[in-house]
Amino acid sequence: MSIPHDMQVIEIARPGAPEVLTPARRPVPAPGAGQILIRVAYAGVNRPDVLQRQGGYAPPPGASDLPGLECSGHVAAVGPGVTRWAVGDAVCALLPGGGYAEYVLTPADHALPVPEGLSLAEAACLPETCFTVWSNVVMRGGLQAGERFLVHGGSSGIGTTAIQIAAALGARVWATAGSDEKCAACERLGATAINYRTQDFVEILRAEGGAELILDMVAGDYVARNLKALADEGRLVFIAFLGGPKVTLNLAPVMTRRLTITGSTLRPQSDLAKARIADELRTHVWPLIAAGKLRPVMDAEFPLTDAAAAHAHMEGGEHIGKIVLRVAG
Repeated sequence: MSIPHDMQVIEIARPGAPEVLTPARRPVPAPGAGQILIRVAYAGVNRPDVLQRQGGYAPPPGASDLPGLECSGHVAAVGPGVTRWAVGDAVCALLPGGGYAEYVLTPADHALPVPEGLSLAEAACLPETCFTVWSNVVMRGGLQAGERFLVHGGSSGIGTTAIQIAAALGARVWATAGSDEKCAACERLGATAINYRTQDFVEILRAEGGAELILDMVAGDYVARNLKALADEGRLVFIAFLGGPKVTLNLAPVMTRRLTITGSTLRPQSDLAKARIADELRTHVWPLIAAGKLRPVMDAEFPLTDAAAAHAHMEGGEHIGKIVLRVAG
């Protein structure tokens, strides 16, 4: 595969609105030990990209300053010690950053094969959401078949993935969403939908005996309500705090009802931790895709040069599922 000297990228000119995303050119990086260079076909657009653009989510040390935490494409070069991949392999990968570019580096162990039957556009929707959902719902949250599971933001990329994985594992799934259209999308994926504008998820879950597990990306005033919606010995897992990170919490029900509160962010975790999640996905989630029990929900596709429009679309909040940037065919 011929590799050019430079590539098109999308830089964050300064913290701000979507318009600060600016096309530029940079040298193509070379893979180091344990890394692969991917010729990017599609890059996923995620909420952390928006936060980084706004100046609220700095890349970890050593990561690219370019946005983009997942992609699909083909291996263009392999670094020393890489034996799992060969040039030309079709992959999708979790990235430390840099996905808004024609080429990107990532640890070889953070890449997975493009599942048979999925397009490269669909494959670009998988890594960030699957890594996040599996590690928090199953590895951290311990979801079991037959348990009651509630996910907030059910029509988001995370939400649509969480619904499908939880349903495939045999859980009873509820999902909150903010419109009839979004609720209908959640229902089609296997959840009982709750329109949070007209319904109270606390009352609904309490009537069912409470949720054994809640996946929350809101925090803020949802924290106390989540605790009320949990069953005794239930688990509450946070993956974001769109409603604000700081709350006043009454610990009495946590102690008397033996509740567990935990959470995580994916990007700061070690390369080894992410590799372990990738191994779990390869073993447990990729077979679900092959069996037709999980398929990414795509909302929109934009050219790489229209990254600003993609961010504006995400911030508009009307999307259902994932947004991707088309980098190369």
